Amino acid sequence: MLTVDFTRFPLAAGDRVLDLGCGAGRHAFECYRRGAQVVALDQNGEEIREVAKWFAAMKEAGEAPAGATATAMEGDALNLPFPDASFDVVIISEVMEHIPDDKGVLAEMVRVLKPGGRIAITVPRYGPEKVCWTLSDAYHEVEGGHIRIYKADELLGRIREAGLKPYGTHHAHALHSPYWWLKCAFGVDNDKALPVRAYHKLLVWDIMKKPLATRVAEQLLNPVVGKSFVAYATKPHLPKAEA
Repeated sequence: MLTVDFTRFPLAAGDRVLDLGCGAGRHAFECYRRGAQVVALDQNGEEIREVAKWFAAMKEAGEAPAGATATAMEGDALNLPFPDASFDVVIISEVMEHIPDDKGVLAEMVRVLKPGGRIAITVPRYGPEKVCWTLSDAYHEVEGGHIRIYKADELLGRIREAGLKPYGTHHAHALHSPYWWLKCAFGVDNDKALPVRAYHKLLVWDIMKKPLATRVAEQLLNPVVGKSFVAYATKPHLPKAEA
């Protein structure tokens, strides 16, 4: 289940991509399939080991084209172990709401991104996220949990302050908002509640089968209750004299 829309965020074979805070690796895997040279980085060593196993399995199965590479590594988003201008593309999905120094993370992403490069940032959308916070303290008051809710203008302002130029936004995963509202209402750790179990089955069916009816429904509902807000931006080229 991808949050970044690669029709709006073009990726060329051979692009060097950093998936920052990659988690289970969903965007890193898609970039690898598209022929990129991918670095998936996360501070969670257990998840990184799983991502590395999946990269190896994909290579063995021939899922990635010739020339594509994939590396999984542990690292700190506030102190990236890469030289300046190392990447053509940076993706950070559902991460910044966890990090106190979000401006510092943006600065590091801009540092390692090449001039003319592209960044995709996704965060929980303000409205659906606010409902979750209202229904349940346990949803966000946990170690490593969400510490802020971004309004769209606020996130775009931070992106501009970091020296990036936003060029597009959209919302995603409208069908997932009701699921999290149910989880918060019945208890975030209570997976046995009938409404939660029933809706989870619906989501699994939707992800596996991709029926037209739910695809259309989600597209119609995304502007209203999309769970995620997605922003795309570029890093401007330096003026010739400065370069």
